[in-house]
Amino acid sequence: MTVTMNEVLDFIGQLPDAIQISRLQEASARRLRAIDKEASAGLVAGRRARINDSLRPALLRGLTGTVQERNRTGSRAGFLLDEESTRILRRDPRNTRYRIPEDMKRFRLPGSGIPVSCLDEIEDD
Repeated sequence: MTVTMNEVLDFIGQLPDAIQISRLQEASARRLRAIDKEASAGLVAGRRARINDSLRPALLRGLTGTVQERNRTGSRAGFLLDEESTRILRRDPRNTRYRIPEDMKRFRLPGSGIPVSCLDEIEDD
């Protein structure tokens, strides 16, 4: 038996109290985490990726590079920009945060890594 989204929404609307709704929210959050984990499972160190439009600061959106090691929880990954993206970031007038020497070909974004949900894998040509 398939349950429709309208049936789910009707069910939620009939929940009697905040405790029941809270339990539903917790179950939804667990499912979202599982979906995110499944979607990014193949995004391992060495894979090429593009920073998607969900990342802030916006000046990093669209840049490409190589995924580095993931953190302990797997939610973030180090990111090494490729040569073209390093050049783009170096020259971007909005860039007041990242100092990239002129002779540096590839730049590793500093900090605790990029959220894996903000990285889209690029298929090798």
